[in-house]
Amino acid sequence: MFHGKLSKEIAQGLVELQARIKNAQIPPSKLDETINIATWNIREFGKVKRSEAAIHYIAEILGQFDLIGIVELRDDLGDLGRALTILGPYWRAIYSDMIPDSGGNRERIAFLYDKRSITFGGFAAEANPPRKKVGQEYISEISFWRSPYMASFHSGNFDFIVLSAHIRWGDSESARKGELQLLADWVDEKRKEKTHEDKDLIVMGDFNIAGRDDDLFKAITSRGLVIPQALRQLNFGTNLAKDKRYDQILHLPIYPENFTNQGGVLDFHAGDHNPLFPGMPLRDFTYQLSDHLPLWMQVNTDIEGHQLDEIIRG
Repeated sequence: MFHGKLSKEIAQGLVELQARIKNAQIPPSKLDETINIATWNIREFGKVKRSEAAIHYIAEILGQFDLIGIVELRDDLGDLGRALTILGPYWRAIYSDMIPDSGGNRERIAFLYDKRSITFGGFAAEANPPRKKVGQEYISEISFWRSPYMASFHSGNFDFIVLSAHIRWGDSESARKGELQLLADWVDEKRKEKTHEDKDLIVMGDFNIAGRDDDLFKAITSRGLVIPQALRQLNFGTNLAKDKRYDQILHLPIYPENFTNQGGVLDFHAGDHNPLFPGMPLRDFTYQLSDHLPLWMQVNTDIEGHQLDEIIRG
């Protein structure tokens, strides 16, 4: 981490933040053996320039992981660049284009990764909904408000694709459910393709699902996506009150052994934001850091044993 010259106040805030990070008990990743991945909705990141303290805190949080899917990254990438400078020269970013209409909210989706442990595989694309021919045109019956974005990576001998999404909030749960079902169906069709990039697919992001017992969660998991066991055991959410599971990490259980029993939420708020931003109202704090907490888990990347077993089984 390259925090450089800091004020006394920011240094004190970083010490407090590091203590909160320690409480998250994120295990260190091991080269060619494990990586730590996370999904984080950084509230309207880039809409308004953040304070120097906020950029240092955001970089400190991002640096705990090897690969992070970021949603609510806005069209202006200036603050992302400031955070990358602090993270250091071995960090890279891949990001989608912004969508200028009100449904797209001028948002992008990005993947940040530490190239010392993860390599970009060359594939990056938006997920497009299926189309039907109507006259001379090919038209989708339902659209993603913000197209999910995916990219291929490899670490150790584990090749995988990460897809990140920010599902609409909208004015009704039925519309949100339709978009979640569309994503589940899309993932299922992609899995069946003979020429797809890789079978190991991790799906994550902000799905705007309050809990795992409602119809919205049933929609996204209707085609085989499941929560890894480590995250299934969590009994708190990713909003600051920790009572809503808006953010998820899901996968198709082709190699369930890839997902370790390590995972959780990094609670940078800890019920009191004042040690980081003294005297600041809570709402303003959410625009400096976020109103979402990062959800993370550790992934095994040494899968040679599983591959050999698969060969033996034929």
